[in-house]
Amino acid sequence: MIVVVDYHKGNLLSVERGLRGAGAEVVVSDDPARVRAADAVVLPGVGAFADAAASLEELGLGAAVTDAVAAGAPFLGICLGMHLMFEAGTEHAPEDGPLPAGLGLIPGTVGLMPKADAAGAAYKIPHVGWNSVEWDETDPLFDGLESGEYFYFTHSFAAPESAATIGRTTHSVTFPCAVRVPGRPVWGVQFHPEKSSDAGARLLANFVTVAGAAAGRRGAAATMAEDTVLSKE
Repeated sequence: MIVVVDYHKGNLLSVERGLRGAGAEVVVSDDPARVRAADAVVLPGVGAFADAAASLEELGLGAAVTDAVAAGAPFLGICLGMHLMFEAGTEHAPEDGPLPAGLGLIPGTVGLMPKADAAGAAYKIPHVGWNSVEWDETDPLFDGLESGEYFYFTHSFAAPESAATIGRTTHSVTFPCAVRVPGRPVWGVQFHPEKSSDAGARLLANFVTVAGAAAGRRGAAATMAEDTVLSKE
């Protein structure tokens, strides 16, 4: 079962439909216990970093997500959900006081995109529309897709470069638009796969495949553990 985290920020229906279209069993929930028990977790969202971080904290969902990830559940953050994977964000941050804290899965602070490139050419912010994405073609999230595919974006803030970067796009600057916690099935994408036609559908299907494989391994491990206990009785 894939749990789409409902932290009361944004319309989750298109994400749910996209995952179901890829063959997944999906539940949308704001229950921390269901998130902790999930085979895989998807964190979507539209809105401001500070507001979303506060909502996750108030609902007890931030800790539930990090617990699920620590237990090995595959994870996909979408748009604002990717931003929340980082340590902090400047969007709607107070003028004095600490920056709003994210989940801390990836180091760094999410910040506002520049409105001009290095040569001074102006760019419209927010970045809205289709843009090409270049990525590491060996990553299973992009299996069956060719680097350079177009995905749909709508955002004003962008993640910093880090060791987690696996995909980039350019709008005023080149910035990370796909990340993965090194060595773990924990991803984030800046674009909206659920709104990105065939390429987005394939990416969601790839995540569903990873989630299914992980659930199968955990189920097999649980069965082996149960058999071991029974054999000792």
